[in-house]
Amino acid sequence: MSKQQKLIRRVYPIYMLLILFGLGILFKIGQVQFIEGDHWQELAKSYSTKHRKIDAIRGNIYASDGSLIATSVPKYEVRFDLNAEAITNELFAKHIDSLCLELSLLLPEKAKNEWKSELTQARKNGARYHLIRRKLSYTQIKKMRQFPIFSRGKYKGGFISIQQNKREKPFQVLASRTIGYSRDNSKPVGLEGAYNKILSGTQGLQLMQKIAGGIWMPIEDENEIEPEDGSDIITTIDINIQDVAENALLEQLIKQDADHGCVVLMEVATGEVKAIANLNKTKNGGYWETYNYAVGESTEPGSTFKLASLIAALEDGYIDLDDSVETGNGMYKFYDQKMYDSRIGGYGKITIKRAFEVSSNIAVARTINENYRNNPQKFIDRLYKMNLHQKLGIEIYGEGEPRIKSANDPTWSGISLPWISHGYEVSLTPLQILAFYNAVANDGKMVKPRFVKEIRKIGKPIKIFGPEVINPAICSKATIEKAKAMLEGVVQQGTATNLKNANFKIAGKTGTAQIYNAKTGYKNDKQVSYQASFVGYFPANKPMYSCIVVVNAPSKNVYYGNLVAGPIFKEIADKVYATSIQLHEEIKNTAQFAERTPIPVSKNGNRYDLNKVYSELKVPSLQNGENATWVAASAGRDKVTLYKRVFKVGIIPNFIGMDLKDAIYIIENMGLKADFTGKGIIKEQTPNAGTKVENFDRVKLILT
Repeated sequence: MSKQQKLIRRVYPIYMLLILFGLGILFKIGQVQFIEGDHWQELAKSYSTKHRKIDAIRGNIYASDGSLIATSVPKYEVRFDLNAEAITNELFAKHIDSLCLELSLLLPEKAKNEWKSELTQARKNGARYHLIRRKLSYTQIKKMRQFPIFSRGKYKGGFISIQQNKREKPFQVLASRTIGYSRDNSKPVGLEGAYNKILSGTQGLQLMQKIAGGIWMPIEDENEIEPEDGSDIITTIDINIQDVAENALLEQLIKQDADHGCVVLMEVATGEVKAIANLNKTKNGGYWETYNYAVGESTEPGSTFKLASLIAALEDGYIDLDDSVETGNGMYKFYDQKMYDSRIGGYGKITIKRAFEVSSNIAVARTINENYRNNPQKFIDRLYKMNLHQKLGIEIYGEGEPRIKSANDPTWSGISLPWISHGYEVSLTPLQILAFYNAVANDGKMVKPRFVKEIRKIGKPIKIFGPEVINPAICSKATIEKAKAMLEGVVQQGTATNLKNANFKIAGKTGTAQIYNAKTGYKNDKQVSYQASFVGYFPANKPMYSCIVVVNAPSKNVYYGNLVAGPIFKEIADKVYATSIQLHEEIKNTAQFAERTPIPVSKNGNRYDLNKVYSELKVPSLQNGENATWVAASAGRDKVTLYKRVFKVGIIPNFIGMDLKDAIYIIENMGLKADFTGKGIIKEQTPNAGTKVENFDRVKLILT
C-alpha cells in the first residue's frame, strides 16, 4: 500500500467525523429554530423584558369634617432617551443649547454649560435612559414637557416620565401614630396598616425592557393593566379637638419634664374616638409621636382601677355607698406588706363613697379583701364579666394585652386580692380603661372604640361603620347610678376639686401609680417613678364625651393625677364644651332673657340679615327713615335703631363697623379686590371713605 493510500485511510475517518459533526450542528440548528424556537424566544425575552408592577394611587385618609390628614402626593422621575431614532444629529445640535438653558432655569443646581456637557457625553455613550432628576413635582413636569426636544414626546423627543406616589401628612404630628404607615418588611402601624388593602387599591402592570447598563426602561407609555386606585377612609378624628389635645399634652409634658404621655377623647354613645395624642421625649429633649401608648402600653393603672373593684362589690351586694370602713392612721398591713394612704394620719372611719372620693387605698383594699378573701375567684369572675380581661379588638394593630390573673394563677398570693383592688398586679392600656369608664357613662353599655366612620370610593360611601357593642350591660342600672355618684363626688368634693367647672359638671377618677421596672422593681436608684392619670366623662348629668389622660414619669416632684393629668383633661373638656352647641342647655324663655339682658351691639350690615337676627332674639328694631339694603345699627336701652347707609357710584364707601362678609360683597360688586387682616369688625380701611374708585383696584381692611 502506497503512502498516499495510507494517508487517505487515516484521514478518511476524520472527514467522516467532521461530516457527522456538521450534520449534527445542522440538525440542532433546525431543532432550535423550528421545533424549540418558541421556547427559546420566550426565555430570551424573559431576560430582556419583564412586567413591572404599577402601584395604584393610595386612597386618602380624612378627618371627620373632611380635612385631609394623609394623602399620596405624586412625584416624578424624568429620564432622557438621547438615542431615540427620531433625535437626529441635526435636531440635537439645533436644540441642545435651548434645552439646557431651560433645564438650568428650572433646575438651577447645574448651569447651562454643565447640562450641555452632561447630555452631550451621554448621547456619545449611547444612553437610552439617562436620569435628569428624581422627586419632581407635577408643575415641574408640566413645564418640562414644553422644553425643546422634550416637547416632541417619548418616541420623537426621548422624554420619559415615571410617576411615583409619596405619602404625606398635611397636619404632620397630629395623630401621626394613629394614622400610621404601611411599609414593606415592617409591621403595619395605625390606620394605614389596618386598612392597607382598602387604601392600596389594585396594582397594574407595565412592560419594561432591559437596556445597556442593566437599566429597565418602559417599552410603552400605556400600561398593559391599569391600576385601580384605592378607596378613601373617613376617620372619627376631629382636627380641632385633636389639636387642642396635643397642645395641652405637650405643654404639660414639658412643664413636668415627663417621659411620655397620651390622651384619648371618645364619644360616649358611639365609641367614636375624636382625638388621640401620644407624645414621648426624644434624644434631643423635644417631644414627638413615635409610639401609640394609648393603644399599646399595658401598665398597672393604680387608683383608676378602684371603680371596677367597688362596682364588683356593689353588684355582688356586699356593700353600699353609705357603709363605713376603718382606714386607721393611714397605714395597714396585709400579712407582711404595708399599704399606705396618701394622707398622713389617715382618714379614720369613712363611708365607701367618701373612700372613693379621697382615693383611700386602705379602704378599698380592706373592703375587697374582707368580702372576697374566702372566694377570691368570685371577685375575679366579676371583673371578667365586665370584659376587663379581654382586648377591645380595635382595628389598629398592636393593642396591648390586658392582664387580670385568676386566683389559680401560680403568682397568686395572700396580698394579691388587696393589691389588685387598687390597681396593682393587673395591667390595662389607657384605651381599655377608657372603654370601661365610657361604659359607666353609657349606662352600662360597653362599646368598642372606633376610629373609622366610613369607606368611600370616588366620593361615594361603600361602607358605613356604626357602634359595635362589646357588652350590653357590665352591671345593673342601680350599680351604674351609684358608680356615677362616686365619680361626680371625686370632682365635687374629692381628689379632683381643681377640675370643677361653673358651666358643666365633670365626673371622673384620679390615678397615681408607681411604675414597676422588671429589673429594679418600683424603685430605681432609690427613686420612685410615677404614672399620673385622670379618666372620666362630661357633662356628668348627660354624658357625651369620655376622656383619659396618662402622663408617665413626671420628674418635677409633682405626680398626683389631679395636678399632672387633670389640667389636660380640663382644657380639652372646656374646648369641647365651648365648641359643641349640643352641650349647652337651651334657653327656656327667650323673652324673659331679653328683658333681663342689655340690647346686644351689632355690626353694621345688611338690613334683612339684622332684622332676622333681632326677630329671633325678640329684640325690637326700628328703621329710621326709608328702608335700605345696607344699614348702621345703633343699640338703645330698649330697642335697636337701623340707619340707612348711602353708597355712591364710583366712591369708596365707609366700611368701618361692618362685618367682613358684607364688606367683601360690596367691594367685589364694585369691581375691586379685598385684602384683610385680623378678626371681628372692620376698624380701619385703605383707601378712606369718599375716595374715587378709579384710582384704586383693591381695598385693604383691618379687623379687630
